[in-house]
Amino acid sequence: MSQNNHQLEHWCYLACVMEATARKPGNVHPAVSFPDLSYADFLKSAAVIAPLLTQSIAVPTGELVLACIRETQKTVPSNSNLGIVLLLAPLTRIPAALKISEGIHRILHALSTEDARAVYEAIRLANPGGMGTTESADISQEPKETLREVMCLAAERDSIAREYATDFQIILNTGVPAITEYWEESDCWEAAIIRLQLRLMSDFPDTLIARKLGRDQAEEASRRARAVLQSAVRTDHLEEFDSWLRAQGNQRNPGTTADLIVATLFVAMRDGFIPAPAPGTIREKIPPQFHQYLNSKFQHE
Repeated sequence: MSQNNHQLEHWCYLACVMEATARKPGNVHPAVSFPDLSYADFLKSAAVIAPLLTQSIAVPTGELVLACIRETQKTVPSNSNLGIVLLLAPLTRIPAALKISEGIHRILHALSTEDARAVYEAIRLANPGGMGTTESADISQEPKETLREVMCLAAERDSIAREYATDFQIILNTGVPAITEYWEESDCWEAAIIRLQLRLMSDFPDTLIARKLGRDQAEEASRRARAVLQSAVRTDHLEEFDSWLRAQGNQRNPGTTADLIVATLFVAMRDGFIPAPAPGTIREKIPPQFHQYLNSKFQHE
């Protein structure tokens, strides 16, 4: 498998921009912003972290996460990509000669207490929403376990932590096969991503919703996502689901699912399950007022 820093950066950037651009229910996209987070923020964040992630093999995972969050915070004041960075950092450190499924176990089991310390600092900087008192108290202290070990402790309440604990089982066993299937069945990358969101929410209740509103609300969101997916993703059903997710001040934002989508797209492109779309096919979905936030390749495609 041929891979260089330019390819790695391109896949990271594409995955971030595609996820943010797809008009998924409940999430920020070109037509909808949150009071503290806009579509432009996601484009700017993608441009910041993609080149940093090309340093991945030389930089320990924890340091890489912290560097990405520090640089993002200089550009975007709200938390736009902590979950994305936590997922992409170990994935981008896998040697080019190995597929993700072949290399992720070794990367995760080599994580250290120093990695955990750096990630704790990154979490404090990003200040993600939905964290309970216990979680906040935990990250205010110095970790005594490795990064994988502390992620195992949080695996029941956070899907990103669960990926560290299970060698990225959600992404490799559900996400990548699903996006491969939907990509082959659709003539539109955006439609494939929307179906992927519904599939992931159906199978794995969004843990950001659960942290904010409780497990019952996350399970209800999962049930509704499954119903929309089974309806052949009819437009009226999508719109109804979108309205329900956005009620109560966007408290039902399926943000963890969005992070899993980014990582799924990265793995699927990196390992050849789906082709990387030409920048122009993505750019045409982005309104002109946002083109200034794209990197130079997308601006001039």
